[in-house]
Amino acid sequence: MNEQKVDTFDKVTQDDDRYTRGIAILQKVGGENYDAPIRALDDIAPALGRFTVEFGYGDVLARSNLDLKTRQICTVAALAALGTAAPQLRYHIHGARNVDWKPEEIVEILILASVYAGFPAALNGITAAREVFGQRGDKPAVDSGTMTGDRYEHGMQTLQRVSRGSGAAVVESLKDIAPDLGRFIIEFSYGDVIGRPGLDDKITELATVAMCTALGTAQPQLAVHISAALNVGATKEEIVEVIIQMAVYAGFPAALNSISVARNVFKER
Repeated sequence: MNEQKVDTFDKVTQDDDRYTRGIAILQKVGGENYDAPIRALDDIAPALGRFTVEFGYGDVLARSNLDLKTRQICTVAALAALGTAAPQLRYHIHGARNVDWKPEEIVEILILASVYAGFPAALNGITAAREVFGQRGDKPAVDSGTMTGDRYEHGMQTLQRVSRGSGAAVVESLKDIAPDLGRFIIEFSYGDVIGRPGLDDKITELATVAMCTALGTAQPQLAVHISAALNVGATKEEIVEVIIQMAVYAGFPAALNSISVARNVFKER
């Protein structure tokens, strides 16, 4: 019987120098002042700077199962959700622009954070984005968010498109105790926010996986969104890569807990 072999490291890059590889990725993300956060550590913790380059960028972000552009928007999503890393969020919003995300798309990710991390996290993320856009001379198009039609119906259509039943089951489970919470999930989360046209479903769901992993307190919801990510075209490998990447930004416990959730979802499907 042939056993499926799981690579523990990307074969294409495993023999390269980790620091050199990390610097190459960091330059793409950071632009002209790519190494400013690393140089700032020279007088107190140069080893941490080297670990950042070698592990964060050389070992993790250089892996080939997920493209750098997707990785960068997932980093922005996770840092916005955490709400405790404003300098890093600003750096990675710059990074998202450097790898060709539009200002409007970055704003959409920050609006999405309001669903999973709350309005303070989203508002603080927008403040960081405003600062970055001002520095770069970006003038994003402004969308008031006003929609026509039935918000509940629009939310149900979006929910069915991405969750195919699992999300609706969560809403159904609230009817005996908090039916209005279920209605808010459909009208606001799916009707107002997730149903917005600014991002495609795959990016929205991968960013949501990043947020739920980083938060570390949303395993049931993470399972729903891992399943949804599969429904809208993400591969198992891409989902696993997003979770592995969160070890850099939210720590190994968060990544390990989320991998356990992913394993269960994959088995069920």
